Amino acid sequence: MRLSRRLRQERADAELSASQFSALGWVSGEGPLTIGRLAELERVTPPSMNRTVNCLADKGLIVREGAPDDGRKVIVRVTDEGEAIMRETRRRRDAWFAKRFEKLTPDERALLLKAGDLLRRLADQ
Repeated sequence: MRLSRRLRQERADAELSASQFSALGWVSGEGPLTIGRLAELERVTPPSMNRTVNCLADKGLIVREGAPDDGRKVIVRVTDEGEAIMRETRRRRDAWFAKRFEKLTPDERALLLKAGDLLRRLADQ
């Protein structure tokens, strides 16, 4: 929890809520997504994700488009501004980690890499 809280301080846009930032990260990383798929990835209901998407769209960080194969579906895509926020956040977090990582011993680094894989597996279940 403390690490998560500390990493949130490295976001490029402190005005975004954790759920808004996470949704933006999915769209940035995965490419255009339907609101339903984004809700699945975030493990929230589609109406809840729709509210999050509305906030991100109001801030100009994502845009809604009709799906090319089905005009009834809505696809969300990250804007250049949204992508810039994600890039800057990654840069800040990488710098924060690198500064602390270099203080670890080689054994501690190897252990941390293994733990990272395990934590990722737990998070994906």
